[in-house]
Formats: sequence, structure tokens, C-alpha cells
Amino acid sequence: MKQSEIQLTKLPKPMIFTDVAPTFLTDETMDERKQKVLENMKSENYDTLVIYADKEHGGNFEYLTGFIPRFEEGLLVLDVTGESTLILGNENLKMAKVARIENQLIHSPLFSLPNQPMDNEARLENIFEKIGLSEKRKIGVVGWKMFTTAESDNEAYFDLPYFIIQALLTSKNDQAVIKNAAHLFIRGDKGARTTNNVNEIAHYEYGANLSSICILKAMDMVEVGITEATLGNELTAEGQTNTVVTIAATGQRFEFGNIYPTHKQVKLGDPLSLTTAFKGGLSSRTGFVIENEKQLPENQQDYLERVAKPYYQAVAIWLEKIKIGMAGKKLYQTIETVFPQADYHWHLNPGHLVSDEEWMSSPIYANSEETLKSGMILQIDIIPSVAGYTGVSAEECVALADATLQTQIKEKYPELWQRIIARKAYIRETLNIELSEDVIPLSNTVGYLRPFYLAKDQAFHCVK
Repeated sequence: MKQSEIQLTKLPKPMIFTDVAPTFLTDETMDERKQKVLENMKSENYDTLVIYADKEHGGNFEYLTGFIPRFEEGLLVLDVTGESTLILGNENLKMAKVARIENQLIHSPLFSLPNQPMDNEARLENIFEKIGLSEKRKIGVVGWKMFTTAESDNEAYFDLPYFIIQALLTSKNDQAVIKNAAHLFIRGDKGARTTNNVNEIAHYEYGANLSSICILKAMDMVEVGITEATLGNELTAEGQTNTVVTIAATGQRFEFGNIYPTHKQVKLGDPLSLTTAFKGGLSSRTGFVIENEKQLPENQQDYLERVAKPYYQAVAIWLEKIKIGMAGKKLYQTIETVFPQADYHWHLNPGHLVSDEEWMSSPIYANSEETLKSGMILQIDIIPSVAGYTGVSAEECVALADATLQTQIKEKYPELWQRIIARKAYIRETLNIELSEDVIPLSNTVGYLRPFYLAKDQAFHCVK
């Protein structure tokens, strides 16, 4: 496989796009989502889906309702006929009226916070019987995992609270089966959520754009003496909820088990990690707080050659080789060839799907027959772990779009299309990465990596 020489040189920063307003999902998109799920149900003979949500695990629920139950729990029960029931706690009852799916509302204070009033309390078994679950023959349970271990009956693993599963088992009839059906939403070869239409691409680009603005501002703020907390402030924006724990970590990480930014000051020579994410995309960087190679630690003088440049080579090849129709295992093997696990000790998926949550699932794994499709939004996520060396990271968000989808973006969202064109030009002309024609960058900093934070005018690029 042809590889480029990687050079660290003076480069202009990528352009950022501020004042980009959120794009709302249309009624047509919400109906399309529902129809995709119903078709998946019919293809596997599901009568009903019971879809769970809480603050951390609300993506499949939100896909159809447009909201998460915040600090409570909630259920959406979707019948194959299209009828739906929302079962909500005290403080989310008001959301039923604004939900993006027509619904019957049932109040269950069991989903409310501790010691709140239990008015209208009813056993969950009785609620399930009331809405007809006892008459169903095949019920799908949707949490947020598929449990993809090879040696178990994955459809029998459930990631919902026990009291919900217990109520389902009690209320179902003897002939009925209950299975994990999360794959109908998130599995790469079938899941309704794994591909996005033009409206959804515009919707999620808002967060990817925002995260890349934040990461670039934080990188520009790095100086000796600045605190993690000050950098952490740059990693939040527009009042949006982060989809991961914000990282601004200098020097030794996880002191006292802490995972949040502190008032620790950045020191010359420190390793520094920065990460932020919003719905639609994550941006992450890791490197050293130094100006040049001579300031590297004594035991890491070869850091660029041993870790950083090979990593950047892998990112560049990922961006160049990824194609619509490619099997996930082929992209996996491509990265294994240029960035061998035996040498760089990455062990997760070199790329995964992004949506309302930062990691939805991944079609990219060792023996994956799942194919990459137009409309997929993907995170470039290759994490080396070389003993004795600081890590390196340039995680960013892109989408795959065929000619039809790219034309739809150009026609329906011309301002978005201009941002995509500018991002493509920077990657190809400044970073010298031969970006795949199928890739549309959703964040501004795709492929942009400064290994030395204090050398703010320097970044890697490819020399062919």
C-alpha cells in the first residue's frame, strides 16, 4: 500500500464556521424514521417494541420521540401497527404533547426521582397488560446494546433495569417470546439509525462543527500556567450538552480517581489531552506542551517517529481509502496493515458510528461483513497505546455521501455545502490528503494535528 511521508511543518489553521444555527428535524424525517423501524419490525415478525430511555441511554427512544426523559426513565412502546404509548414519570408528562410521534400517554411514577409523589401508582405489569402486551407473541426490548459476544444467546441479554424486565416477563403470555431488539436500530447491516437522510446530516453537522470549533479554540489557548479548568471552559459551547465527559487533562491523569478538569496548571513538557463532543461528533487531541522536538522527554525523543507520525499516516489512509460499499473488515484490515496492532496496541474499532450519542455502534471490526453505506456518520477513532510513550489523537467526524446525497445537500442546504467544500479543500490542498470522494467532512479540523501544543503554527501534512 502506497504511503506518504509525514512532515511537521508550518501550516495555516483550518477555517472555522461560527454562528451556525441548529437544523431541526422535519416532520417528514420523523415519519421516515418511524417507517424504517416498522419495516425492520415486520422483517423479523416483531409485534411490539419496548424502547427504554434514561439520560445516558436515550438514543433509540429519542430517535422516534425527539426527546430524552432527562433525569428520569421512560418507555416508548411501539406496536407494529404504528400505534405508540409513552410511559413517563412525574416531570416528563408534559413532553408527551410535544413528542414527535403520536402517542397515548400513561403516567408511571415508578420512573420518577426518589421520594417524589407516587400519585397514580400502578404496577408496571398492569400497565403492560392494559396496553395489550399480554396478547403479543414476539416482543422486542430495546436498550442501547446488542451484546455482540460470539458465545452467548445475545438476544436473551437485556440492558434495562430489572424491574422493567421482570414486569414484562410477568405480564406476557406463556407462548410469547421476548428478545433484545436493539439491532433493529443500531446494527450496521440493518439498523434504522445507521444511515441518515439530508435533513439528518444537516442536523448532526451542527454538533460536529461546534466540537471542532471548541477543540481549535482550546488548542490555541494552551500555554504554560493555564489551568485545566480554563481549557475546559473552551470545550463547552452554546449551552449544549456534551455527549462525553469533557477532557482537559495535563500531566498525570486520573489522580484521586478524578476524570474532570481541575485547577491544575499546565507545565512545560506535560502531555495534554483535550476532548469534547456534542450530538453529531467528537473532537479530540493529545500531544505535548512543548515548542519543538528537543523539548521531548529524554525517554521519548523518538516520539514523532515511533508514535505520532505512524498514527497520522493511519488517519490519512483511513480518509483516503474509505468507500461506500466497502466491507467493514476491509477498512479494519487496511488500518491493521499500515498501523499494526502488534506494534501500536490499539484494540477498539478503527472507526464507529456517531449520532445522538458519541458511540452508537460500529460496522468496522475484524471479520465484519457489514458494508459502509451512504448516509453513515463516522468517527475516526484509532487509539494507539505504546508502552513508555504519550498517546496521540486526532479524532474527528465525517459522513459518507454518494452523488445523490451530495447533490441533495447542495440543493437543500447550500450553506452547509459551502462549509463542506471548504473543509474538503483544506484537507486536500493544505494537508495533502487525497480525500475519498465519498467523504464529506462534518467538522472543521478533520486531519489537522499539532503534536506540539506550543508550536501553534505547525501541524502534520502528507508529502506524496
